[in-house]
Amino acid sequence: MTHTPHEVADLGLAGAGVRRVDWAERSMPVLRSVRERFAAERPLEGLRVAACLHVTAETANLLRALRAGGADVALAASNPLSTQDDTAAALVAEYGVSVHAWAGMDPAAYDRNLVTVLETRPHLLLDDGCDLVNTAHVARPDLLDGVLGGCEQTTTGVIRLRRMSAEGELRLPMVAVNDTATKRMFDNRYGTGQSTIDGILRATNALLAGRTVVVAGFGYCGRGLAERARGMGARVVVTEVDPVKALDAVMQGYTVSTMEDAAPVGDVFVTVTGNRDVVRAEHLERMKDGAILANSGHFDLEIDLSALERLAVGVDRGVRDQADEYVFEDGRRVLLLSEGRLVNLGAAEGHPAAVMDMSFAVQALTTEWLAAKHAGMGPGVLEVPEGIDTEVARLELASLGVRIDALTPGQEAYLRSWHP
Repeated sequence: MTHTPHEVADLGLAGAGVRRVDWAERSMPVLRSVRERFAAERPLEGLRVAACLHVTAETANLLRALRAGGADVALAASNPLSTQDDTAAALVAEYGVSVHAWAGMDPAAYDRNLVTVLETRPHLLLDDGCDLVNTAHVARPDLLDGVLGGCEQTTTGVIRLRRMSAEGELRLPMVAVNDTATKRMFDNRYGTGQSTIDGILRATNALLAGRTVVVAGFGYCGRGLAERARGMGARVVVTEVDPVKALDAVMQGYTVSTMEDAAPVGDVFVTVTGNRDVVRAEHLERMKDGAILANSGHFDLEIDLSALERLAVGVDRGVRDQADEYVFEDGRRVLLLSEGRLVNLGAAEGHPAAVMDMSFAVQALTTEWLAAKHAGMGPGVLEVPEGIDTEVARLELASLGVRIDALTPGQEAYLRSWHP
């Protein structure tokens, strides 16, 4: 049987992958309805899409929708630890997606696969962290010819894109899918909160009740994580650099502190800031024996891993699955989860499918909108049209059997007028 070009671990895993993808689809009714409409209307007919995304069952359902809409899709992994090899095989063998990803690939292979999907000469880019866009601009600008635009679905990626745009380096219209209300509410807050706790528990089997959990960053991801840690009985300390977010955390009843002061009292430290060097050498030197370090920010830069290696006199790799134990000269031990990469995808399965249903429905509808409306768009970071976010929320409510009120004509007229 002839398959699309691919580099995956084992096509023999496709059967298991199909079962995994089908299971996720049960909790993704909104995306399923989008896929059904796409299959009937074919809004992406003749377009090539290059994607750098987590290779999971939920992502597979997004790509199935794009394929149903007529797109040819090439996929590289956005994180070498999150790739589900059976899902990758199923995407190739059953769903006609060109996949270049396998679990545990080295950095050189990661970079090479980004170039490989760009060499398909895509019309649209779907990115998760801006690595695909960055590679196209820096390493292979010749491959930007013919690219109409793209979507970015992470906070970190949007930050990078806005900086590129401000410096006049961004050559494409890129839509900030991450910045929609449904994405921030469900994906960042509820998804990251639950899946991060899931990853920590799978990797450590630790009891959180009665422990002190330090959450670095109180954006939507940090809020969700803090809520769920508190719900499990943990004492939660929040560290922040933004006075408004810090004040929000105080008013919600959390202890707000500097990382310097939190370091000696924390039992579990989780970074969710989107920035680098949040946990540094001076903090590691003050942590108690047995402290657990985890990251749910996009890149493995939030914890200073070079400082951790420098301070350690010994490392027990794989003391548990997805956990490495670093031993300091004074005998203290610190446990690093998932190599400092995304713990919710490295040690667990990422966000629940019901959460990704809305995020990927927004992604699919935004891709359709960009394909249809790209003419006249200049380079820069664009917002998702409000109607797309509203439509996804409406479809989700309908799938839950929830009815809401509608404005009366009189109410609509009142809102349009400044008269009493």
